Amino acid sequence: MHFTDLFIKRPVLAAVISLMILALGIRSLGALSIQQYPFTQNAVVNVTTVYTGADPDVVAGFITTPMENSIAQANGIDYMTSSSTQGVSTISIYLRLNYDPNYALADISSKVNAVLNQLPRNSQQPIITISIGETIDSLYMGFYSDVLANNQITDYLIRVVQPKFQAIEGVQVAEILGSRQFAMRIWLDAKKMAGFKVTAAQVANALANNDIITAVGRTDGNMFTVNLTADTGLSSVEGFRKMIVKSENGAIVRLEDIANISLGATNYNSAVSFNGQPAVYIGIKVAPAANLLTVIKHVRELFPRVVEQLPEGLSGKIVYDATDFVNSAIHEVVNSLVEALLIVTLVIFLFLGSLRSVLIPVVAIPLSIIGTFFMMLLLGYSINLLTLLALVLANGLVVDDAIIVVENVQRHMENGMPRFQAAILGARELAGPIIAISVVLIAVYAPIGFMGGLTGALFTEFAFTLAGAVGVSAIIALTLSPMMCSRLLKIAHGKQRKTFVEIVDEQFNKLQQSYQRLLHRSLNYLPVTAVFIIIILTSIYFLFITSKSELAPQEDQGVIITQVTTAANATLAQTQLYSNEVFRIYQSFPETERVFQIDGINGLNASIIGMGLKPWDQRKRTSNEIQPLLQTELDKITGGIIAAFQLPSLPGSSGLPVQFVILTTESFTQLNEVSQAFIDRARNTGMFIFLDTDLKLDQAQVSILLDRDKTSQMGLTMADVGNILSSALSEG
Repeated sequence: MHFTDLFIKRPVLAAVISLMILALGIRSLGALSIQQYPFTQNAVVNVTTVYTGADPDVVAGFITTPMENSIAQANGIDYMTSSSTQGVSTISIYLRLNYDPNYALADISSKVNAVLNQLPRNSQQPIITISIGETIDSLYMGFYSDVLANNQITDYLIRVVQPKFQAIEGVQVAEILGSRQFAMRIWLDAKKMAGFKVTAAQVANALANNDIITAVGRTDGNMFTVNLTADTGLSSVEGFRKMIVKSENGAIVRLEDIANISLGATNYNSAVSFNGQPAVYIGIKVAPAANLLTVIKHVRELFPRVVEQLPEGLSGKIVYDATDFVNSAIHEVVNSLVEALLIVTLVIFLFLGSLRSVLIPVVAIPLSIIGTFFMMLLLGYSINLLTLLALVLANGLVVDDAIIVVENVQRHMENGMPRFQAAILGARELAGPIIAISVVLIAVYAPIGFMGGLTGALFTEFAFTLAGAVGVSAIIALTLSPMMCSRLLKIAHGKQRKTFVEIVDEQFNKLQQSYQRLLHRSLNYLPVTAVFIIIILTSIYFLFITSKSELAPQEDQGVIITQVTTAANATLAQTQLYSNEVFRIYQSFPETERVFQIDGINGLNASIIGMGLKPWDQRKRTSNEIQPLLQTELDKITGGIIAAFQLPSLPGSSGLPVQFVILTTESFTQLNEVSQAFIDRARNTGMFIFLDTDLKLDQAQVSILLDRDKTSQMGLTMADVGNILSSALSEG
């Protein structure tokens, strides 16, 4: 007895196998995670060290260089970049694709700790963070108010809101952008200090002595205890003004006598706004191994409850959400999957001409696809754009096995064989070919899953999902389809069915005859046909070399980003003049729904402005059509380097599309000359809209040589001179 006979003679067994496939598939569907692309680990480790007031050369020589030499010994590093600016050293370590970020983080931390004793004494401890290599955060929330100052908003967000979002599983960090943390601003007056003979060091000591936190203890009595506290900190502007700086011969010098005191913020080096209104952002960075859609879903669920509890006058709104595009893209692919299923069903009906015959392959299609979800769960895959694409393609593959079973059984029935015997014989004849077809299809797609690099990481799930669907369809074609044929197929003798079949066959016969006549005519004029063949084959080469080549097409993700770079010595106020012009241009486009603006993102002279577009069904133009029009308007703004770009289509990409690295052992001055010549040559080609270098040697710098003898005679230390200069610069 052939093994296919068992399922025809035991229909319950065939039904149980199919029901088991259905149950496992439905259960797996609920357990699979939903992502935009297959999971890849492309983490970036950032090491930031602050050395307040240090020159970039000092930062590069005494902080960045020794740390780079040590970090380079860690495993899993693909490449490493660094920047040394005024008072800040930043080292970015890009890990190899799919290298475990936890191992890399531990290894890099140990390498950083190994050189801590080599860093300057007054430098702060290095801060090590890890993130996905994305251009911007996955979600931005804007908080704004007409009655509260930004430092008040920041204080509330830090104390109440930020901890709630950071507690969500999968959130790497909920970072605050445009923060204004409370700080007492003390502007020293050098002339008054000289008049009262007060040095900056004395002011610093007085501030330190009035900001002591100590544990005093308690007193124990016979019947009760009293806890003791020593509160020496100052918490009001008036308290700082009345603070005694110097007392000599009964004369008291208070801080208000030599300085201007006000309650402000720790720094004013960055600012953000939402639709032109000053705001404070909370940006959500998703952990490298976390599911983007799941994390952002939990954030969005928490956000309304946070907004309900905001103080009066403070409002909050989601400014940007990366999952909007992901959900829309997945929705479109699911629609394509349903449409493909309907089209395949219609085509089958046109060729078979019987609802009974159509029912068998139509059942096999969704059953094969649902069963594939179980294979995906076993392999640790997710529902993403590429696995859904595989299922769309599988629509046309999984149905073939069931169709040939139906046609073969129906052929035997038309020859006079009983339905049951026709099913037995038809299944026996096709068991080998079905297995062979499935093996061939799997052999075609499976090698894609063994490709290396980013392409292999993305298309592995595509290949094995498609191969799994073919395998499940073969099982159904050998078990369920023959059994259904033995129970459902029927040779109808009604005139209506024969008329429909004859009409369909007649149309295809006409098509066949027309094609046959054209083929004969072309063969009768063989030289002409040969000339056309040569022309077509030759044109293929030119079509190939002129075709656009790219790893992935640019997708309309509903957002366009503009990067603004002004002069290296520009202030934040000057940079905001340019970014406000960009905002004005954004508002002139009818597709603009919201604008988020971050000034001072990587220094005082850099801004990022995002144009959030209306939903896809509410606008006629795509982001690819809007971007060149937007760039034309941005080019009219003179004095800054302004470029519009879209977010990368593939995961893990960051920065501008094309970046060059120029290496040398010579000085930075000579490197700057070469890089500027490189930019000039590139600009002359007219092919680039944005050109810039991260080597900045055009900032004004003043060198001051001090006379040590005279400063000693005046009782001034180097720290005093530095504080006096800082105060003088702040005043004007």
